[in-house]
Amino acid sequence: MPQQPPVRSTPPRPARPDASMSLLTNVMDHSLDDGYAEAAARKEAAGAGGLPKTLRAKLGLAAGLVLAALVVTVGAAQARVAAPVVAKEREELIDRIESETAAADKLESGVDELRDEVGARQREALKESGDGDRTALLGILSGAAEVRGPGVELVVNDAEDTSAGGNGDPRGTSGFSDTGRVRDRDMQRVVNGLWESGAEAVSINGQRLTALSAIRAAGDAILVDNRPLVPPYTVLAVGDGGELKRRFQESADGLYLDALKDSFGIRTSISVEDGLRLAAAPSVIVRTAEPLTGTAQPRTEKN
Repeated sequence: MPQQPPVRSTPPRPARPDASMSLLTNVMDHSLDDGYAEAAARKEAAGAGGLPKTLRAKLGLAAGLVLAALVVTVGAAQARVAAPVVAKEREELIDRIESETAAADKLESGVDELRDEVGARQREALKESGDGDRTALLGILSGAAEVRGPGVELVVNDAEDTSAGGNGDPRGTSGFSDTGRVRDRDMQRVVNGLWESGAEAVSINGQRLTALSAIRAAGDAILVDNRPLVPPYTVLAVGDGGELKRRFQESADGLYLDALKDSFGIRTSISVEDGLRLAAAPSVIVRTAEPLTGTAQPRTEKN
């Protein structure tokens, strides 16, 4: 009996690496759904695909393109015509601001000259009446006269990282998220602390403070007598320099300033100065109070 040749077996084909990802493979191989593919084929066979075939459709497409181009062109032309007008108005506004600023500076210079003239005539009249020393002292205390003398220079500035803060808040509740910024109430406490420590005259960034001065806020800006100031805030206080510095640092307001420095990173420095010069206040206008003359007695309101 003849012997059958051995059957040659084929080695099994290795499985595809992506066999376990049949769903993903199907999506990749058939990115377009069969139904969409059939619809596209029927549309192409009917001649409905691609560019318009009829003359009317071609004319409609051309008219649409011309209209779109016309709109874009007109818009660009109007913007080009309006640009010089806006630039001219801006230049006119800048010129007006500069002109008004120069006029204000000129008027302020004139006010300073008139103030010096009035002061000189007052001193001459007071010398003749023998009451010059008392009036000069009143001018210093009221801020109406220029002051020179020793004192302290206190510089208060915002924190380097104005978003810095701490758990403790020596300023109480605050609606500001930026706790590293100096606020008007901080400067109020600083100035009040210097007055209480023995300061005889105080100014902030060259702005002389009087009994009628107000320190307020407008947004993030600090206003002194309605004039905006920018940090750093340099406070000059005339008085006995060494004693004034010691008493302020030991006062509640000085400790408050230290708390701001430790908790919020606000930068402060204080130094004793030998020769400070504080200009007179721009204006000291009393609208309600009247001097008491003769033997008239003040009247009091009764409830």
